[in-house]
Amino acid sequence: MTVRFNHLRAALLAVAAAGLLSAVGLVVLYAQPAEANYPGTNGKIYYSGWDGNDLEIYSINPDGGSNVRVTNNQSANWSPAYSPTGKKVAYTGWDGNDWEIYTANLDGGSRKNVTDNNSDDRHPYYSPDGTKIAYSGDADGDWDIYTINTNGGSRVNVTQNSADDENPAYSPSGTKIAYEYDTGTNWDIYTINTNGGSRFNVTNSNNSDDYEPDYSPDGKKIAYSSVTGNSDYEIYTINTNGGSRFNVTDNNSDDYYPSYSPSGKSIAYVNDPGTGDNEIYYINTNGGGNTRVTNNNTQNWDPYSACKGACRR
Repeated sequence: MTVRFNHLRAALLAVAAAGLLSAVGLVVLYAQPAEANYPGTNGKIYYSGWDGNDLEIYSINPDGGSNVRVTNNQSANWSPAYSPTGKKVAYTGWDGNDWEIYTANLDGGSRKNVTDNNSDDRHPYYSPDGTKIAYSGDADGDWDIYTINTNGGSRVNVTQNSADDENPAYSPSGTKIAYEYDTGTNWDIYTINTNGGSRFNVTNSNNSDDYEPDYSPDGKKIAYSSVTGNSDYEIYTINTNGGSRFNVTDNNSDDYYPSYSPSGKSIAYVNDPGTGDNEIYYINTNGGGNTRVTNNNTQNWDPYSACKGACRR
């Protein structure tokens, strides 16, 4: 976790110095979200990018063309999630006091405050029917997974425990939520019913930290990032029952924030070479065909592989 926090912190110090983010707001950014997806035709990749002052939401074609700025304000916006209806994007935004969940049209218009309280909320993720959003909330002193209607009503605490639960991702069936859980000795990937109840440890690892779960569009696999000791972060996939773990990326730099394409054939992710210039890539699920998407001199984070129009259900 320290690796991710240090790299993102360097990109945001200027914002904190300008008074746009509090010290607390800066610290909570270390745990960025993973973004899963639903079946459909491959469309744009949404991501958060550094504009010289703060993080804003952008969209870009997988071939690197048609880079479009979605949000444009003087506060940080990050962790975008595309609505499966094809009409909205959700994201985490700074309201001057804490982090809240917002939705907006795909062009950034008609912004709506979904959460509005005095605690931090982050990592939004739409349900398959687009009527609810799962997110991480710090309402009771630790991070829990919540769901809420897109209009802000009917909030439910799904995980309800005293440990930290982060980075929720709905399953394509809408019956499960995958998330990362702090066991006290390491972070593992768990799944839980959307109404709470019994949970299942998918990665069940004692010597590695596993983050940012992301369901494949067919719901059979979960992509995630993993690090052991002083090694680097790599992207893995695993069956939802915990079997057939596969190392997708294998290099000497950090790879994280996996996001399955709607076709299920590739995974978008962030490559962090340690130079302060993170870029978005995608790779085939078998580890081949690694392709660079963004190519600039700024920080690019948390990609979400969106459908072209509405996703299939």
